[in-house]
Amino acid sequence: MTGLAIEDLLREVMPQVLGALVRRYGQFEGCEDAVQEAGLAASVQWPVEGVPANPRAWLMTVASRRLIDEVRSESARRERESANAAEVPVEVADTDDTLLLLFLCCHPALTAASQTALTLRAVGGLTTAEIARAFLVPEATMAARISRAKQRIRAAGGSFPLPDVSQRLPVVLHVLYLIFNEGYTASSGSSLDRADLAGEAIRLARLVHAQRPADGEVTGLLALMLLTHARRVARTTAGGDLVPLDSQDRTRWDRVLIEEGLELAKGSLGAPELGPYQLQAAIAATHADAATAAETNWRQVYALYLILERIAPNPMVTLNRAVALAEVDGPRAGLELLAGLDADERMAGHHRLLSVRAHLLEKAGDSVAAYEWYRRAAKATASLAERRHLESRANRLRT
Repeated sequence: MTGLAIEDLLREVMPQVLGALVRRYGQFEGCEDAVQEAGLAASVQWPVEGVPANPRAWLMTVASRRLIDEVRSESARRERESANAAEVPVEVADTDDTLLLLFLCCHPALTAASQTALTLRAVGGLTTAEIARAFLVPEATMAARISRAKQRIRAAGGSFPLPDVSQRLPVVLHVLYLIFNEGYTASSGSSLDRADLAGEAIRLARLVHAQRPADGEVTGLLALMLLTHARRVARTTAGGDLVPLDSQDRTRWDRVLIEEGLELAKGSLGAPELGPYQLQAAIAATHADAATAAETNWRQVYALYLILERIAPNPMVTLNRAVALAEVDGPRAGLELLAGLDADERMAGHHRLLSVRAHLLEKAGDSVAAYEWYRRAAKATASLAERRHLESRANRLRT
Protein backbone atom coordinates (compact mmCIF):
# COMPACT_ATOMS: atom_id res chain seq x y z
CA MET A 1 0.00 0.00 0.00
CA THR A 2 1.38 3.41 -0.95
CA GLY A 3 2.05 6.17 1.52
CA LEU A 4 -0.90 8.17 0.15
CA ALA A 5 -3.22 5.19 0.51
CA ILE A 6 -2.06 4.70 4.09
CA GLU A 7 -2.71 8.37 4.78
CA ASP A 8 -6.26 8.05 3.41
CA LEU A 9 -6.83 4.91 5.49
CA LEU A 10 -5.65 6.64 8.66
CA ARG A 11 -7.90 9.62 7.97
CA GLU A 12 -10.86 7.26 7.71
CA VAL A 13 -10.09 5.02 10.69
CA MET A 14 -8.62 7.41 13.27
CA PRO A 15 -11.91 9.22 14.02
CA GLN A 16 -13.54 5.83 14.64
CA VAL A 17 -10.77 4.92 17.07
CA LEU A 18 -11.03 8.27 18.83
CA GLY A 19 -14.78 7.89 19.24
CA ALA A 20 -14.35 4.41 20.70
CA LEU A 21 -11.66 5.58 23.13
CA VAL A 22 -13.68 8.55 24.34
CA ARG A 23 -16.67 6.30 24.85
CA ARG A 24 -14.50 3.95 26.94
CA TYR A 25 -12.34 6.40 28.91
CA GLY A 26 -14.30 9.66 28.78
CA GLN A 27 -11.21 11.86 28.36
CA PHE A 28 -11.50 13.69 25.08
CA GLU A 29 -8.21 15.60 25.24
CA GLY A 30 -6.11 12.66 26.43
CA CYS A 31 -7.74 10.28 23.97
CA GLU A 32 -7.20 12.66 21.07
CA ASP A 33 -3.50 12.97 21.91
CA ALA A 34 -3.16 9.19 22.20
CA VAL A 35 -4.83 8.60 18.83
CA GLN A 36 -2.60 11.19 17.18
CA GLU A 37 0.47 9.40 18.56
CA ALA A 38 -0.86 6.05 17.36
CA GLY A 39 -1.46 7.52 13.92
CA LEU A 40 2.09 8.83 13.83
CA ALA A 41 3.43 5.39 14.78
CA ALA A 42 1.32 3.80 12.03
CA SER A 43 2.57 6.26 9.41
CA VAL A 44 6.13 5.23 10.29
CA GLN A 45 5.68 1.47 10.74
CA TRP A 46 3.04 0.48 8.18
CA PRO A 47 4.98 1.52 5.04
CA VAL A 48 7.87 -0.68 6.25
CA GLU A 49 6.12 -3.57 8.01
CA GLY A 50 2.88 -3.58 6.04
CA VAL A 51 -0.66 -2.60 6.99
CA PRO A 52 -2.07 -4.91 9.70
CA ALA A 53 -5.05 -7.11 8.92
CA ASN A 54 -7.21 -5.01 11.24
CA PRO A 55 -5.91 -1.42 11.14
CA ARG A 56 -8.57 -0.19 13.53
CA ALA A 57 -7.68 -2.80 16.16
CA TRP A 58 -3.99 -1.97 15.77
CA LEU A 59 -4.62 1.72 16.34
CA MET A 60 -6.98 0.99 19.25
CA THR A 61 -4.33 -1.13 20.94
CA VAL A 62 -1.52 1.37 20.47
CA ALA A 63 -3.66 4.37 21.45
CA SER A 64 -5.04 2.57 24.52
CA ARG A 65 -1.53 1.73 25.67
CA ARG A 66 -0.39 5.31 25.10
CA LEU A 67 -3.32 6.58 27.15
CA ILE A 68 -2.68 4.12 29.99
CA ASP A 69 1.01 4.96 29.94
CA GLU A 70 0.19 8.64 30.28
CA VAL A 71 -2.01 7.96 33.25
CA ARG A 72 0.59 5.78 34.97
CA SER A 73 3.69 7.87 34.46
CA GLU A 74 5.71 9.66 31.84
CA SER A 75 8.67 7.33 32.33
CA ALA A 76 6.53 4.23 31.83
CA ARG A 77 5.18 5.68 28.61
CA ARG A 78 8.67 6.23 27.24
CA GLU A 79 9.71 2.63 28.03
CA ARG A 80 7.07 1.06 25.84
CA GLU A 81 7.31 0.91 22.08
CA SER A 82 4.27 0.92 19.86
CA ALA A 83 5.29 -2.35 18.20
CA ASN A 84 5.18 -4.18 21.55
CA ALA A 85 1.97 -2.47 22.51
CA ALA A 86 0.35 -3.64 19.30
CA GLU A 87 0.77 -7.24 20.48
CA VAL A 88 -1.47 -6.67 23.48
CA PRO A 89 -5.08 -7.52 22.55
CA VAL A 90 -7.70 -4.82 23.04
CA GLU A 91 -11.38 -5.50 22.53
CA VAL A 92 -12.69 -3.56 19.52
CA ALA A 93 -16.43 -3.10 19.38
CA ASP A 94 -18.07 -3.53 15.99
CA THR A 95 -19.59 -0.05 16.12
CA ASP A 96 -18.63 3.27 14.56
CA ASP A 97 -18.59 6.12 17.06
CA THR A 98 -17.68 8.75 14.45
CA LEU A 99 -21.15 10.27 14.48
CA LEU A 100 -21.18 10.60 18.26
CA LEU A 101 -17.71 12.12 18.06
CA LEU A 102 -19.06 14.69 15.60
CA PHE A 103 -21.78 15.65 18.06
CA LEU A 104 -19.23 15.93 20.86
CA CYS A 105 -17.08 18.30 18.78
CA CYS A 106 -20.14 20.51 18.31
CA HIS A 107 -20.44 20.99 22.06
CA PRO A 108 -22.58 24.07 22.85
CA ALA A 109 -19.87 25.39 25.18
CA LEU A 110 -17.70 26.11 22.12
CA THR A 111 -17.83 28.98 19.68
CA ALA A 112 -18.76 28.23 16.06
CA ALA A 113 -15.12 28.73 15.02
CA SER A 114 -13.90 26.26 17.64
CA GLN A 115 -16.61 23.73 16.77
CA THR A 116 -15.55 23.88 13.13
CA ALA A 117 -11.84 23.55 13.86
CA LEU A 118 -12.29 20.68 16.33
CA THR A 119 -14.62 18.83 13.95
CA LEU A 120 -12.10 19.03 11.12
CA ARG A 121 -9.30 17.88 13.43
CA ALA A 122 -10.98 15.07 15.34
CA VAL A 123 -13.62 13.83 12.88
CA GLY A 124 -12.23 14.95 9.53
CA GLY A 125 -8.71 13.78 10.27
CA LEU A 126 -7.11 17.02 9.05
CA THR A 127 -3.89 18.11 10.69
CA THR A 128 -3.68 21.39 12.57
CA ALA A 129 -1.50 22.75 9.78
CA GLU A 130 -4.08 21.81 7.14
CA ILE A 131 -6.90 23.47 9.08
CA ALA A 132 -4.77 26.58 9.62
CA ARG A 133 -4.07 26.80 5.88
CA ALA A 134 -7.74 26.37 5.07
CA PHE A 135 -8.68 29.35 7.22
CA LEU A 136 -5.50 31.32 6.54
CA VAL A 137 -4.33 31.69 10.12
CA PRO A 138 -0.94 30.76 11.62
CA GLU A 139 -0.62 27.14 12.71
CA ALA A 140 0.14 28.26 16.28
CA THR A 141 -3.11 30.23 16.35
CA MET A 142 -5.14 27.25 15.17
CA ALA A 143 -3.34 24.92 17.59
CA ALA A 144 -4.23 27.22 20.47
CA ARG A 145 -7.85 27.40 19.31
CA ILE A 146 -8.13 23.60 19.17
CA SER A 147 -6.41 23.22 22.54
CA ARG A 148 -8.83 25.68 24.17
CA ALA A 149 -11.75 23.84 22.60
CA LYS A 150 -10.64 20.52 24.07
CA GLN A 151 -10.13 22.13 27.47
CA ARG A 152 -13.64 23.61 27.36
CA ILE A 153 -15.14 20.24 26.50
CA ARG A 154 -13.26 18.70 29.43
CA ALA A 155 -14.44 21.45 31.78
CA ALA A 156 -18.01 21.01 30.57
CA GLY A 157 -17.88 17.27 31.20
CA GLY A 158 -17.58 16.19 27.58
CA SER A 159 -17.80 12.40 27.60
CA PHE A 160 -20.04 9.65 26.30
CA PRO A 161 -22.93 9.04 26.57
CA LEU A 162 -23.79 12.37 25.03
CA PRO A 163 -26.69 14.59 26.05
CA ASP A 164 -29.80 14.86 23.90
CA VAL A 165 -28.51 14.41 20.35
CA SER A 166 -31.68 15.90 18.86
CA GLN A 167 -31.05 19.11 20.78
CA ARG A 168 -27.51 19.36 19.41
CA LEU A 169 -28.40 18.42 15.84
CA PRO A 170 -29.01 22.01 14.63
CA VAL A 171 -25.50 22.97 15.81
CA VAL A 172 -23.98 19.99 13.99
CA LEU A 173 -25.78 20.89 10.77
CA HIS A 174 -24.68 24.51 11.08
CA VAL A 175 -21.04 23.50 11.52
CA LEU A 176 -21.20 21.23 8.48
CA TYR A 177 -22.84 24.06 6.53
CA LEU A 178 -20.00 26.42 7.51
CA ILE A 179 -17.35 23.87 6.52
CA PHE A 180 -19.00 23.30 3.15
CA ASN A 181 -19.41 27.01 2.44
CA GLU A 182 -15.73 27.64 3.18
CA GLY A 183 -14.85 24.76 0.89
CA TYR A 184 -17.16 25.83 -1.92
CA THR A 185 -16.12 29.49 -1.87
CA ALA A 186 -12.98 30.13 0.17
CA SER A 187 -13.26 33.35 2.14
CA SER A 188 -9.71 34.29 1.17
CA GLY A 189 -6.71 33.06 -0.74
CA SER A 190 -5.81 32.52 -4.38
CA SER A 191 -8.20 29.64 -5.15
CA LEU A 192 -11.95 30.07 -5.47
CA ASP A 193 -12.68 26.88 -3.56
CA ARG A 194 -11.26 24.22 -1.24
CA ALA A 195 -12.52 20.93 -2.66
CA ASP A 196 -11.11 18.97 0.29
CA LEU A 197 -13.19 20.92 2.80
CA ALA A 198 -16.34 20.68 0.69
CA GLY A 199 -15.79 16.96 0.23
CA GLU A 200 -15.26 16.45 3.95
CA ALA A 201 -18.48 18.31 4.75
CA ILE A 202 -20.36 16.06 2.32
CA ARG A 203 -18.81 12.93 3.85
CA LEU A 204 -19.86 13.96 7.35
CA ALA A 205 -23.33 14.99 6.16
CA ARG A 206 -23.73 11.53 4.65
CA LEU A 207 -22.85 10.03 8.05
CA VAL A 208 -25.55 12.08 9.77
CA HIS A 209 -28.07 11.30 7.04
CA ALA A 210 -27.39 7.57 7.28
CA GLN A 211 -28.41 7.72 10.94
CA ARG A 212 -31.32 10.13 10.46
CA PRO A 213 -32.70 9.56 6.94
CA ALA A 214 -36.20 10.73 7.88
CA ASP A 215 -35.04 14.13 9.17
CA GLY A 216 -36.02 16.75 6.61
CA GLU A 217 -33.30 19.23 7.49
CA VAL A 218 -30.54 16.60 7.48
CA THR A 219 -31.74 15.40 4.07
CA GLY A 220 -32.08 18.97 2.84
CA LEU A 221 -28.55 19.90 3.87
CA LEU A 222 -27.04 16.89 2.11
CA ALA A 223 -29.11 17.66 -1.00
CA LEU A 224 -27.98 21.28 -0.94
CA MET A 225 -24.33 20.26 -0.70
CA LEU A 226 -24.58 17.76 -3.56
CA LEU A 227 -26.47 20.09 -5.89
CA THR A 228 -24.06 22.93 -5.20
CA HIS A 229 -20.89 20.84 -5.37
CA ALA A 230 -22.06 19.43 -8.71
CA ARG A 231 -21.23 22.80 -10.33
CA ARG A 232 -17.66 22.95 -9.05
CA VAL A 233 -15.68 22.23 -12.20
CA ALA A 234 -17.78 24.67 -14.24
CA ARG A 235 -17.24 27.55 -11.81
CA THR A 236 -13.74 28.41 -12.98
CA THR A 237 -11.84 28.64 -16.24
CA ALA A 238 -8.66 26.69 -16.93
CA GLY A 239 -6.77 29.69 -15.59
CA GLY A 240 -8.75 29.76 -12.34
CA ASP A 241 -10.99 32.72 -13.18
CA LEU A 242 -14.51 32.71 -11.73
CA VAL A 243 -17.42 31.85 -14.03
CA PRO A 244 -20.78 33.14 -12.69
CA LEU A 245 -23.78 30.82 -12.60
CA ASP A 246 -25.51 32.33 -15.62
CA SER A 247 -22.39 31.83 -17.77
CA GLN A 248 -21.45 28.30 -16.73
CA ASP A 249 -21.33 25.41 -19.18
CA ARG A 250 -24.02 23.25 -17.60
CA THR A 251 -22.92 20.18 -19.53
CA ARG A 252 -19.92 20.16 -17.19
CA TRP A 253 -22.10 19.87 -14.09
CA ASP A 254 -21.84 16.49 -12.37
CA ARG A 255 -25.08 14.76 -13.35
CA VAL A 256 -24.60 11.91 -10.85
CA LEU A 257 -24.49 14.36 -7.95
CA ILE A 258 -27.39 16.35 -9.41
CA GLU A 259 -29.63 13.30 -9.75
CA GLU A 260 -28.89 12.23 -6.19
CA GLY A 261 -29.36 15.77 -4.93
CA LEU A 262 -32.68 16.22 -6.75
CA GLU A 263 -34.02 13.00 -5.27
CA LEU A 264 -32.96 14.02 -1.77
CA ALA A 265 -34.33 17.55 -2.16
CA LYS A 266 -37.68 16.18 -3.27
CA GLY A 267 -37.76 13.76 -0.36
CA SER A 268 -36.84 16.42 2.18
CA LEU A 269 -39.92 18.49 1.34
CA GLY A 270 -42.15 15.67 2.53
CA ALA A 271 -41.07 16.18 6.15
CA PRO A 272 -43.68 17.43 8.65
CA GLU A 273 -41.82 20.72 9.18
CA LEU A 274 -40.02 22.95 6.70
CA GLY A 275 -36.58 24.32 7.57
CA PRO A 276 -33.95 26.56 5.94
CA TYR A 277 -31.81 23.74 4.52
CA GLN A 278 -34.80 22.15 2.82
CA LEU A 279 -35.70 25.48 1.22
CA GLN A 280 -32.13 26.15 0.11
CA ALA A 281 -32.02 22.66 -1.39
CA ALA A 282 -35.26 23.41 -3.25
CA ILE A 283 -33.70 26.59 -4.65
CA ALA A 284 -30.59 24.70 -5.74
CA ALA A 285 -32.82 22.05 -7.33
CA THR A 286 -34.65 24.73 -9.30
CA HIS A 287 -31.35 25.91 -10.78
CA ALA A 288 -30.28 22.31 -11.45
CA ASP A 289 -33.55 21.63 -13.30
CA ALA A 290 -32.84 24.40 -15.82
CA ALA A 291 -30.93 23.23 -18.89
CA THR A 292 -29.84 26.83 -19.52
CA ALA A 293 -29.72 29.97 -17.38
CA ALA A 294 -32.53 31.47 -19.48
CA GLU A 295 -34.83 28.56 -18.56
CA THR A 296 -34.47 29.14 -14.79
CA ASN A 297 -37.83 29.42 -13.05
CA TRP A 298 -37.02 32.68 -11.28
CA ARG A 299 -40.55 33.15 -9.96
CA GLN A 300 -40.19 29.88 -8.09
CA VAL A 301 -36.74 30.87 -6.85
CA TYR A 302 -38.13 34.20 -5.63
CA ALA A 303 -41.07 32.53 -3.87
CA LEU A 304 -38.73 30.09 -2.11
CA TYR A 305 -36.47 32.92 -0.94
CA LEU A 306 -39.52 34.76 0.35
CA ILE A 307 -40.51 31.76 2.47
CA LEU A 308 -36.91 31.26 3.60
CA GLU A 309 -36.69 34.89 4.68
CA ARG A 310 -39.83 34.50 6.78
CA ILE A 311 -38.70 31.39 8.68
CA ALA A 312 -34.98 32.24 8.91
CA PRO A 313 -34.44 36.00 8.52
CA ASN A 314 -30.92 36.74 7.32
CA PRO A 315 -29.45 39.61 5.29
CA MET A 316 -27.82 37.16 2.86
CA VAL A 317 -31.24 35.65 2.17
CA THR A 318 -32.58 39.13 1.45
CA LEU A 319 -29.61 39.76 -0.81
CA ASN A 320 -30.36 36.63 -2.82
CA ARG A 321 -34.06 37.47 -2.93
CA ALA A 322 -33.12 40.82 -4.47
CA VAL A 323 -31.26 39.00 -7.25
CA ALA A 324 -34.31 36.81 -7.91
CA LEU A 325 -36.64 39.81 -7.78
CA ALA A 326 -34.50 41.59 -10.36
CA GLU A 327 -34.93 38.63 -12.70
CA VAL A 328 -38.71 38.71 -12.20
CA ASP A 329 -39.53 42.43 -12.05
CA GLY A 330 -36.38 44.08 -13.36
CA PRO A 331 -33.12 45.39 -11.86
CA ARG A 332 -34.66 48.55 -10.38
CA ALA A 333 -36.95 46.44 -8.19
CA GLY A 334 -33.94 44.48 -7.00
CA LEU A 335 -32.03 47.68 -6.23
CA GLU A 336 -34.91 48.99 -4.14
CA LEU A 337 -34.85 45.83 -2.04
CA LEU A 338 -31.06 46.13 -1.64
CA ALA A 339 -31.43 49.64 -0.25
CA GLY A 340 -32.95 48.20 2.89
CA LEU A 341 -29.73 46.32 3.64
CA ASP A 342 -27.55 49.42 3.80
CA ALA A 343 -28.52 50.04 7.42
CA ASP A 344 -27.72 46.44 8.47
CA GLU A 345 -24.34 46.57 10.21
CA ARG A 346 -23.75 42.92 9.34
CA MET A 347 -23.67 43.88 5.67
CA ALA A 348 -21.81 47.20 5.94
CA GLY A 349 -19.03 47.07 3.34
CA HIS A 350 -19.63 43.39 2.59
CA HIS A 351 -18.32 42.60 -0.88
CA ARG A 352 -21.36 40.53 -1.80
CA LEU A 353 -23.74 43.43 -1.21
CA LEU A 354 -21.45 45.72 -3.16
CA SER A 355 -21.06 43.29 -6.06
CA VAL A 356 -24.80 42.55 -6.34
CA ARG A 357 -25.53 46.27 -6.41
CA ALA A 358 -22.93 46.69 -9.16
CA HIS A 359 -24.47 43.80 -11.11
CA LEU A 360 -27.98 45.21 -10.90
CA LEU A 361 -26.80 48.71 -11.81
CA GLU A 362 -25.09 47.23 -14.87
CA LYS A 363 -28.32 45.44 -15.84
CA ALA A 364 -30.19 48.71 -15.36
CA GLY A 365 -27.84 50.45 -17.82
CA ASP A 366 -26.01 52.65 -15.30
CA SER A 367 -22.46 51.71 -16.34
CA VAL A 368 -20.78 54.59 -14.52
CA ALA A 369 -22.24 53.70 -11.12
CA ALA A 370 -21.79 49.97 -11.76
CA TYR A 371 -18.07 50.53 -12.44
CA GLU A 372 -17.59 52.27 -9.10
CA TRP A 373 -19.44 49.59 -7.14
CA TYR A 374 -17.52 46.79 -8.85
CA ARG A 375 -14.28 48.52 -7.86
CA ARG A 376 -15.44 48.88 -4.27
CA ALA A 377 -16.51 45.23 -4.14
CA ALA A 378 -13.14 44.10 -5.51
CA LYS A 379 -11.32 45.97 -2.76
CA ALA A 380 -13.60 44.50 -0.08
CA THR A 381 -13.03 40.80 -0.81
CA ALA A 382 -10.09 38.75 0.46
CA SER A 383 -10.57 36.12 -2.27
CA LEU A 384 -8.15 36.71 -5.12
CA ALA A 385 -10.35 34.77 -7.55
CA GLU A 386 -13.39 36.92 -6.73
CA ARG A 387 -11.28 40.07 -6.84
CA ARG A 388 -10.00 39.29 -10.33
CA HIS A 389 -13.55 38.62 -11.50
CA LEU A 390 -14.91 41.87 -10.07
CA GLU A 391 -12.03 43.90 -11.46
CA SER A 392 -12.58 42.37 -14.90
CA ARG A 393 -16.27 43.33 -14.75
CA ALA A 394 -15.30 46.87 -13.82
CA ASN A 395 -12.66 47.14 -16.55
CA ARG A 396 -15.12 45.89 -19.15
CA LEU A 397 -17.45 48.76 -18.30
CA ARG A 398 -14.61 51.27 -18.37
CA THR A 399 -13.81 50.43 -21.98
